[in-house]
Amino acid sequence: MGNKLPSHAEYVIIGGGIIGLSIAYHLTRLGHRDVLLLERDQLTCGTTWHAAGLVTQLRANETMARLAQYSAELFRDLEHLTGQATGFRQTGSVTVATTRERLEELKRASSMGRSFGLNVEMISAEEAQRRVSLLDVSDVLGAAWIASDGMTNAIDTARAFAIGARKGGATILERTSVTRILLEKGRFVGIETGLGTVRAERAVICTGMWTRNLAAELNWSVPLQAAEHFYVVTETIPELPLDLPTIRDMDASVYAKADAGKLLVGFFEADGRAWGMDGIPQDFSFDALPEDLDHMEPYLTAAIKRMPVLANVGLQLNFNGPESFTPDNRFHLGPAPEIQGLYVAAGFNSCGIESSGGAGKVMAEWMSAGLPAGDCWEMDVRRSMPFQRNRRYLYDRTVEAVGNLWTLHLPHKSPKTARNIRVSPLHDRLAKLGANFGENAGWERVQWFGAPGSPNENHATFGRDEWFERSGAEHAATRSGVTLFDQTSFAHILVQGPHALALLQRLSTNDVNMAVGRVVYTPWLNERAGMESDVTIARTGEEEFLVVTAAIQRTRDLAWLRLHAKAARHVSVVDVSSGYTTLSVMGPRSRELLQRVSPADLSNEGFPFATVREIEVGYSVAMAFRMTFVGELGWELHIPTEQTLGVYDALVSAGADLGLGHAGYVALNTLRLEAGYRDWGSDVGDEDTPLESGLGFTVDWNKREGFIGRAALEAQRGKPLRRRLVQLACPDARSLMFGTEPVWRNGSLVGYLRSAGFGHTVECGLGMGYLNSEAGVTADWLSGGSFEIEIAGERYPAVASMRPFYDAARSRVKGEWRDTQELIAPELRKI
Repeated sequence: MGNKLPSHAEYVIIGGGIIGLSIAYHLTRLGHRDVLLLERDQLTCGTTWHAAGLVTQLRANETMARLAQYSAELFRDLEHLTGQATGFRQTGSVTVATTRERLEELKRASSMGRSFGLNVEMISAEEAQRRVSLLDVSDVLGAAWIASDGMTNAIDTARAFAIGARKGGATILERTSVTRILLEKGRFVGIETGLGTVRAERAVICTGMWTRNLAAELNWSVPLQAAEHFYVVTETIPELPLDLPTIRDMDASVYAKADAGKLLVGFFEADGRAWGMDGIPQDFSFDALPEDLDHMEPYLTAAIKRMPVLANVGLQLNFNGPESFTPDNRFHLGPAPEIQGLYVAAGFNSCGIESSGGAGKVMAEWMSAGLPAGDCWEMDVRRSMPFQRNRRYLYDRTVEAVGNLWTLHLPHKSPKTARNIRVSPLHDRLAKLGANFGENAGWERVQWFGAPGSPNENHATFGRDEWFERSGAEHAATRSGVTLFDQTSFAHILVQGPHALALLQRLSTNDVNMAVGRVVYTPWLNERAGMESDVTIARTGEEEFLVVTAAIQRTRDLAWLRLHAKAARHVSVVDVSSGYTTLSVMGPRSRELLQRVSPADLSNEGFPFATVREIEVGYSVAMAFRMTFVGELGWELHIPTEQTLGVYDALVSAGADLGLGHAGYVALNTLRLEAGYRDWGSDVGDEDTPLESGLGFTVDWNKREGFIGRAALEAQRGKPLRRRLVQLACPDARSLMFGTEPVWRNGSLVGYLRSAGFGHTVECGLGMGYLNSEAGVTADWLSGGSFEIEIAGERYPAVASMRPFYDAARSRVKGEWRDTQELIAPELRKI
């Protein structure tokens, strides 16, 4: 505490909880010495001090799992590295399943864990009881065992990070509140405190449940909300094993761990309670919230059923403390979209301790290099939308978010609360047709169509139930006739001005200097040649371009454009998304339908592929792109929002005798998987290059202008790729694939599926995944191996290919008619 506030720092960390301290520690490990951490009161006084300290490594995706895995490894060594004991113990964990759906989820999770290098063992109910004798397993169908899981003392672990950071040269000041974050021309330049001003180059906000309001002062949306979190600590239980594994009964929303001869029992209730809606008091330190036994009673009863010993022991502590939750239960990490030099690490959804080591490492690398070391899109704060900091939205969503941590993670699942925020003009029409809506970036999007008037389901199941049959019929209708897809969630960004072309050429691997009326698909790369995004760009004028991108990428892509537009000078970047509805007309009869409602020449000669043209449709005018994401002839109609219903009605009326159907995003996914189209965020991301992703055709090596990432991409050009995205098919698997399934070659693990679904045309499961080989992933390597895909613990023979399994020559897209069976890859074609 003898340190004085410096006038300048290279890095400023705002917040002295375990996350901020871990970032400080990891920055010094990277060799940075000019690191300043400021805490408004005392270290760990926010939520760190009352954390249960569980260290669980099996998470929803690879990135989050690797953060937890790294944390567990670091906690094991942190005492040796810093001299401060952490209390970390690897006692293992057991998660029980009392329903068939939960058991299926655990089996799939165990397979996923293997693909990430985590050993997850499925065990019987009897074995679970043998390992944890206090369990009642009378209703248990099976369990998952992770030997490397454990627990740590949250405060001692945070102190270890602090000691290590100080040893590395960092300055840590307590009772030093940041009163203002200073910006100049869209760049972070420093902070103000009660003790003075510090000029700085980079800063990261690690203020937990205070973060939303602090960011909002900068017009930055970091959506998170504090919620009450309950646990109890029993009196001493005689003969309770010191090495008792952590216990989880996710169906009952209960967990338990040993705590100095007692049991700590906590809950993730289905009816969570948001707290601090008007803001968290600045003097809230080491404080608890009021007890509420009535709220806990059903969950405590369930805990007693699972662990009968609890019925005969008193409670020493009944605790309620706040923790921050995000709308989608994923962390907020990364840079402010339009403030250079400012970052955030917050919203850890009661998983901050177990993720602290990994999150600190990721953020230190990100701030130091300007890029994360790996793919962090699942946690990237730039997925957030401006409306999501709305307090009513956060209140309603947080009530569900607490329990959603442990509810069944069924395929295509969306939250039930805070819905109908962003809706297409067609929403009510589609609802009457039986649309089952999911949510993406706040948009209501059709997943599949049930029977008119049927209840709306916000998820699928693991089995071939009604959702499977319905979306399969939509898939088939698109291949054989014509269907409509409402894709209004697309983001539209207008780029105009004398330097618009130069800006887009600098960002794009493909050549954007095309004739007015042409469309190009192109990746945007970072300096290491990873794909920051992939977009469609239409040239609508000599100095005007319309960029179309996915809904979830809106914030990220808009920020990327505006960041680089600063150097381009005479260019305007405007989000015009609200001005357009997108209605896609897809299938071999799409031309026939459109010709009934439009006088435009839609022939191959008059309207070639990758063309954009304004056409009359009914009484309206729409911007028509001849593009497809389903592998069939088709057009995207980008319609002025106020004209949407008229265009839709004209199409429906004209298509009645053509068997015009409607289709949702589940069918869109299975169609694009057959055709081999990549999905950004699943199949490609900011650590995947176009060459590794099989998108080399999008790189114009001959264009005069350079593009960001070209030098790194050139280093891969013409060389064997040790990592390559490959199409995989599983002809004999009855179980469905949904992504993250491990891929084996000749008995060795070589990768996992990034995305997957059922190809209703080829009649088998399909997926895409990056496979790895030191010798290079080549066609010969694929043909010379025997492949298997692991689904829920079972391995099934698989076929691997560099080419799509449906219409690899794109004949249907070009408007050429060939029978569907002729377009299926020979290795999958029926005899």
